[in-house]
Order: sequence, then structure tokens, then C-alpha cells
Amino acid sequence: MFGKKTEVNKTRAWKKLESYYKKFRKTEMRDLFYKDPQRAERYNINLESVMLDYSKNIINDRVLAYLLALAKERKLPEKINAMFSGEKINISEDRAVLHVALRNRANTPIYVDGKNVMPEINTVLAKVKKFSEDVRLGKFVGHTGKKLTNIVNIGIGGSYLGPKMATEALKRYWAKDIKCYFISNIDGTACCEVLNKVDPETTLFIVSSKTFTTIETLTNAKTCRKWLVDALGEHAVAKHFVAVSTNAKEVAKFGIDVENMFEFWNFVGGRYSMWSAIGLPIAIAIGMDNFEKMLEGAYSMDMHFKETELGKNIPVILGLLSVWYNDFFNYHSHAVIPYDQYLQYVPEYLQQLVMESNGKFVSNNNEYVRYATSPVLFGGPGTDVQHSFFQMIHQGTSVIPCDFIVPAISHNEIGDHHEILLANALAQGEALMKGKTIKEAAEELKKAGKSKEEVNFLKKFKSFPGNRPSNTLVFKKIDPYTLGVLIAIYEHKTFVEGVLWNINSFDQMGVELGKQMALSILPELQNNAFGIEHDSSTKNLIKVIKKLRK
Repeated sequence: MFGKKTEVNKTRAWKKLESYYKKFRKTEMRDLFYKDPQRAERYNINLESVMLDYSKNIINDRVLAYLLALAKERKLPEKINAMFSGEKINISEDRAVLHVALRNRANTPIYVDGKNVMPEINTVLAKVKKFSEDVRLGKFVGHTGKKLTNIVNIGIGGSYLGPKMATEALKRYWAKDIKCYFISNIDGTACCEVLNKVDPETTLFIVSSKTFTTIETLTNAKTCRKWLVDALGEHAVAKHFVAVSTNAKEVAKFGIDVENMFEFWNFVGGRYSMWSAIGLPIAIAIGMDNFEKMLEGAYSMDMHFKETELGKNIPVILGLLSVWYNDFFNYHSHAVIPYDQYLQYVPEYLQQLVMESNGKFVSNNNEYVRYATSPVLFGGPGTDVQHSFFQMIHQGTSVIPCDFIVPAISHNEIGDHHEILLANALAQGEALMKGKTIKEAAEELKKAGKSKEEVNFLKKFKSFPGNRPSNTLVFKKIDPYTLGVLIAIYEHKTFVEGVLWNINSFDQMGVELGKQMALSILPELQNNAFGIEHDSSTKNLIKVIKKLRK
């Protein structure tokens, strides 16, 4: 099945890590903390906007040195510079990767094929600013002259997940009369549920599709168009629909005024695009001043990532730890737990960022990889998830490293809610690291008055293995700037992982196969084609579904 081994797991630094891992793998974090009272201070990066505590990891100085040697052997600093300078590091599509240019607040020139891309980016940002302000101030109004207060974003993948995550995260910054809705799923329920909540006279639809051909997005857009036309007539389309696209011809054909088409570029992948015109719903909801603060936060993390030495670099450290657990400990899952209700969609957003970027089995050398790449990422808001999957994280047979995202101050300081929330966040990290030995469990049961028989029976059930790693990212408060910092951290962490695994983090070929096969099945379900070759299971499923639909 596999071709020749790629070079990554044959490098000197990788082999040193493998060798040392065998000696170090049973090390207990409890012991590391006991032997080093300053451990928390040493394994800590404290910036003005964010603090990373990575002391609760199964590492010591030697592990860190070997991981940093691997990063240097993989030429990580050179590859960071290559991305920022506009080199075509997306090798399978021959494209530059320049989401960092979208938030280049210094406006320094960045060149692709000899052309500075910043003037075009600034032009689109200025257009987003003017349009978003016109909508918010009631200067751009609907067909009947009413203010547009319902913003419906129609997109999928990065054209949906980023805007949805960011608008929800920054809900406290929304204009008071603005409401945001998102339609992504091709399931008709997604359309119906949104359309049942909005008024045609006050609804603005933003159709986000680079090619304006994505089947899910265009099907949903056409349904919304018909709903609007049925209510207000054909001429209303130009006043209630705008597009984020590069296909002016199809946009005009749909009935959208091309003056209300916002461009973006092939050097911006969908999952990295919320900083571009794809972020139009964010700008309308929170205002362009706040949108620009989000860009500034991301830019500050860009500069930290680009300019800070590897050993004090937050995305680098997080990426190195991910590879350490994924490829040496064989911990193939990772949980992200934000202790802030407004950040509830961050794990969903990161699922695409991480798994679509690094879920690859072919290396940049065009060889099959022989080591693990992307972990499975999942998560949810604390404390909800403590009552769902945290049982497995504490006592399951699979070890799942965690990231805890913790704002010191809540936007809603009600009674002692936030102190209880913070106590839970900090307790989870400590409990995962320390665990509870059988002896400790037995002592606890004795103090609770249990009999000797009960103690002997219950002590294993009440014990916890501990030694389960976690990182904690602490922010003062989640605002537009810190959200920009947070998302940029994970973007760059994902890039670091891709460099270490020698894979292209910026294509998504795996998304295409299912789309292609769906297009061959669709005519059969619509009775427009017969006899297309499928496996027996798919043939039978088509037959059963058609029968049920009759």
C-alpha cells in the first residue's frame, strides 16, 4: 500500500526523540513538578494579550531541546519566512498562502509573482468597510426602503464556519438591531429554519462562494432567492443579495449587482478566509472598527510567530507538543475546551482548520507517509463537556491531550458564576495531571466511613491514572483583538505541524471525491439517469430511498 518511507521519521532529530521517548515515556508529571518547584514559571510564555502555561505536559528540557532540533532540521524558520514572503508553499496547487497578508496592519509590501498584493487587499477592505457601515447606518436599504437588520450568510466550509464562530464569539459587540443567521447545510431544513425567522423586507443575504458554483451554497441561495422574489418581486434581488466571489459573470446572472460583489484571492484558502471579505457578516454585526481590531490581534500573533525564537514561540511550542503526542506517544485525539459560552463554536471551527489542513497521507515529496499526521480534534464549552466526554478523558483507555481556553473576566459577571467556571477550568487541568492513586482513593473512602470491604471494592473505581497532558491559554477577556490572537495561534500551530510532517496543509483534495460521486448519484435519485455503475450496497440504498420517497 505504501511507497518508500519519507525522510521525516528518518532524520537525526526524529531518531533521537524516538530513542529518548523509550526512556522517558513513563515519567510522571507529578514527579516533574515535585523535583522542580519553578516548573510552571519555566514552561510558560506570557505575552501582553495571552499567557500559555504548558507545564502540564510530559516533557523536560531535553525533550524540548530534541523537539526544537527537529523543528530546525525541518527548516521551520525558513518555511515561516517563505509563507510570509509569498512563496508558493501550496505545492499541489502552485499557490502562495497569504492569509497573513489579509491582516498585515503594517501594510508592508508582500509580493506574489512580482506583484504587491496589499493594494488589492486594502481596496477590498475599504469596500467592506463602506458597505458594512452603510448597512449598519441604514444608508443601504432593502427594496421597500426598510433597514436591513437580518443578515443571512449562505456558504459552507470556511465560508460559513469562520464567520459563524467569530460572530458568536463577539456577540456582545453586535449592533443592537442586527441579527445574524447562517445557512450552510444542503438539508432543506437549514433554509426553512432561517427563513421562518426573518422578514423579506429587512433581510440581506450574503452568498459566499469563490467560484459561485458550489452546489450546496448555490442551491441554498436559489431557494432564498425564490423566497424573496415570491414576497417582493424580481427587482428586489439586487437590494437584498450581495456576493463574496470571484465569478462576476455568474454573480450578475444570479441578479446581484456586481458593484456589490466582494473579491478574494486564490492565495487564501477557505478555512483561512474569515479575515477577508468572507468576514463581511462579522463586519456588519460588530462594526468595521471592531473587525479591524480582530485583524490587529491576528497581526500581533503573526509578528510573534514570525519574529520570536522557536523556544519562546506559542504556536511553535503547541505544534511541537502535538507532534510529540501524536507520533511518539500515539495519542491520536486532541480536545479543545473553551471556558466561555461565546466561544462555543471554536472547537467546530478548529475541526476544519486542523483536520482539513493536516488530514493527509501524501508527503510533499509525493510519497506515502509512514507516520501519523492530523489528530482527531473535538471539543465543546466547559463546563458542559465535563458532564459528557470528560469521563473518558479522565478514566478512559485512550489518553487525549487537552487545551483549555480561559478568559479571566466574563462579559456577564453575574454573582459568582465566573469564579465557579474558572475554578472548574483550573481543576480539570490539575486533576488530569495529578490523577488519584489507588492508595489515595482508599484513604479517601476510609475517611468517608466506608467499611474495609467497601474500600477494597471501590478503590479502583475511584482512582484516576493522571499524567494526562494539557495546555492552558489565559486571556484577560474575549474581545475582537484577543479573538484574532486566539485564532491566529491555531492557524500557525497547524502550519507548524504540517512542516514537521512534511505535508501540504493548504490543499483539500479529500473534499472533492464525495462531491464527484454525489453528482453521479443525484440524477438517479431524480429519475433522470439509470444504469450508472455503483457497488451493490449503493445501488440497493438508491433503490430503497426511491421507494420510500414514493
